[in-house]
Amino acid sequence: TMKMKNRGCLSTIYTLLYANISHSTLARHHSHVPVALPLVSAFNNPSATQRPHHYFRELSTSTSRTKQPRKMAGQDDAPTINPLSQKGLPSPLLLGSASFTRKLILSEMNIPYHKVVRPIDEKSLGDRTKDTPHDLVLTLALAKMDHLVNEIRSGNCVDDMPVEAAGTAGTASYIVLTGDQVVTHAGNILEKPESIEQAKEFVRGYATEPCSTVGSCVLTHLPSGLQVSGVDTATIHFKSTIDGDLVDRLLEEDAPILSCAGGLMVEHPLVKEHIERIDGAEDSVMGLSKDLVERLLDELSVLLINTK
Repeated sequence: TMKMKNRGCLSTIYTLLYANISHSTLARHHSHVPVALPLVSAFNNPSATQRPHHYFRELSTSTSRTKQPRKMAGQDDAPTINPLSQKGLPSPLLLGSASFTRKLILSEMNIPYHKVVRPIDEKSLGDRTKDTPHDLVLTLALAKMDHLVNEIRSGNCVDDMPVEAAGTAGTASYIVLTGDQVVTHAGNILEKPESIEQAKEFVRGYATEPCSTVGSCVLTHLPSGLQVSGVDTATIHFKSTIDGDLVDRLLEEDAPILSCAGGLMVEHPLVKEHIERIDGAEDSVMGLSKDLVERLLDELSVLLINTK
């Protein structure tokens, strides 16, 4: 939520700036089935070292940011509700993911977060020829969680922890979130394309059969170790107009398609024009289902109450 006082010229300048922020970032996405023309997608999942794509504008409540968003002149002054505090859970949430879209979704949910990432070798885990997409994304998200929690408990994340944790000597409470997502098509699990030709092969297939995103979310409470997890899916139906030439057009605009599962960025305008509909929630396609996060937070809150 942006906050701003009515201050003459300053208000005018900020209003003009606000008007230029992309609708794809500010829009509140709701779960409708079907949903036409998604604005953003988890097909685009840049790592921490990659530059976020220019079609995004990040509105973050991350504790790593010092500047807080301001309200526009004339907007209500109602306080922002922190879902974690509302459910009696510790805040901020520790986000064990470098995904830009996951950060964006947490911001849209008004969930304060602090990014703490410890990568693992994902390719060495699971069996992509035998595991179901559901099982694979859960396996990977749980492995990420186990590794990150071990690193935190071993004191290897001290410099990356929130400022509020300073001097707590390991007594601070946190909710840690990790997740994973794959794209499925024609019974196959699609990850990041290894070449431009493979990306074109993926795209050509979308013209004949829809693809789906399968995403997991794991929440762990520290120091108790209580944990909940779940999986959400969404299906993207493309028009028959989509073909491999789209990949060349995306590359001409420097779109990082080789860093995207399934080889596509559904939020890109060139891709949106080929989308017929989405079965499921847009935020699920983005990489983190809001409904799933809310449900898991509720489950974890109940578990914590019952163990007291």
